[in-house]
Amino acid sequence: MEFNSKDPNWLDVDPTILNLYARGARRNVSRAPEANVGQFDAGMQDREVPVPRMGDAELFRLMATGMADASPSLGTTAESRAAAHLHVVPQERSEVANRALNVVIAVVSLILLAPVMALVALAVRLTSMGPVFYVQTRVGMDRRRRSATAVFDRRHNNVGGRAFRIIKFRSMRVDAEQGTGAVWATKSDPRVTPVGDFLRKTRLDELPQLINVVLGDMNIVGPRPERPSIFAELRQSIDTYPLRQQARPGITGWAQINRAYDSSIDDVRAKVEFDLEYLERQSLIEDLKIMARTLPVMLFKRGAC
Repeated sequence: MEFNSKDPNWLDVDPTILNLYARGARRNVSRAPEANVGQFDAGMQDREVPVPRMGDAELFRLMATGMADASPSLGTTAESRAAAHLHVVPQERSEVANRALNVVIAVVSLILLAPVMALVALAVRLTSMGPVFYVQTRVGMDRRRRSATAVFDRRHNNVGGRAFRIIKFRSMRVDAEQGTGAVWATKSDPRVTPVGDFLRKTRLDELPQLINVVLGDMNIVGPRPERPSIFAELRQSIDTYPLRQQARPGITGWAQINRAYDSSIDDVRAKVEFDLEYLERQSLIEDLKIMARTLPVMLFKRGAC
């Protein structure tokens, strides 16, 4: 920006001043022409330009480079809610206690559910061709995500978090994605095997993920992990989607006990809201409550664990 030489005070005034606490909202004070562009020589005045969606990372970028992305106006209630979640800070809790609780529950569950898992494995093996287990790469927790340092993130291949291999009982045909690639499952999906349909409705196909919990890839409760290719698409469509990665993914979660399986981008967007709500109040007590509410979901075949 060129300064107006006719302004006697231009050398003494910083052209960009950050007033972080003016009236409870961040505002950007910039030197801009009072009249239209054609009257640029008419004079310069300090004017306050509100930046309602500018968070810590954007302010950091502005102070470091002198540039900031333009912020669109918030028109709808959904956009307002999304903007409020752009910088979610997870509720603090003891990671040691949380990890210990998850490992104990996972190990005990594996022991108690071993007969059930053996029967499920036998049913999958006898009713369809292919392996019993389905192993797939998913995107896990992003430990390196920080509100300010993310501006200068030096990762060359950022998949959104730590990639890991998730384990499930196979519920679809072996050639389910041949010719179509990764697509959302639909109601009465023809790719699902007869036994697989029952496993998906009762969430029994998720039981092998208890092994992932023991290995440290997942928690019992947390946002559901997604495949890298789908994750890349979703974070382009939903601004707040990457914020889910601030916690370990889970077998069940607040979104899963409140929503059905995803069938569209709108379904995912609704689940993200539940995931971010969970992050803001995560605790051992909250996890136990969600675990208790997961059992009715399995028994009565509702939700989307």
